[in-house]
Amino acid sequence: MSDRAALLKGIRVWLVLFVVCLVLSGATAFPLVHELRWTDSALRALSVPEHLPGLMAWITRVRDGLDTADADYPFLLYGTDWLAFAHLVIAVAFYGAYRDPVRNIWVVEFGMIACAGIIPLALICGPIRGIPFFWSLIDMSFGVFGVVPLYVVRKKIKRLAALSAPLSAPAAP
Repeated sequence: MSDRAALLKGIRVWLVLFVVCLVLSGATAFPLVHELRWTDSALRALSVPEHLPGLMAWITRVRDGLDTADADYPFLLYGTDWLAFAHLVIAVAFYGAYRDPVRNIWVVEFGMIACAGIIPLALICGPIRGIPFFWSLIDMSFGVFGVVPLYVVRKKIKRLAALSAPLSAPAAP
């Protein structure tokens, strides 16, 4: 396998991994009410309230809030439907980078900028919305872990571009 083919394969594997994670993360925003009920039950079955009471109190509070919103104000959950949709649309954008990484490196760089933007969003909006700091750290981890495959892909694309660049003609005497 040529260097070019190996780089292209590596880029595509990393992009598929990133897109799968992006789609899964978005798809989980649709069934939030059911997920939180299931999570609450599972954590109670694992005796988490005794070992991590702060985490359990937060999960219970979020579950109660979602239950109330679902019962009395279901239109509020429409916002999380749009969040899920945004994840799916962003995932589709990465097809361009999959198809032609050198020409569409901007998609990868856009993704890296979006990952970086998670940090200030969590640090600013988390306290405003009453989100515990430990949960903001979890949110920020999506940006930290998300940027890793994109950084690897960007480096590989730069190497692929260097391999694909035409050799410059020797200077005329």
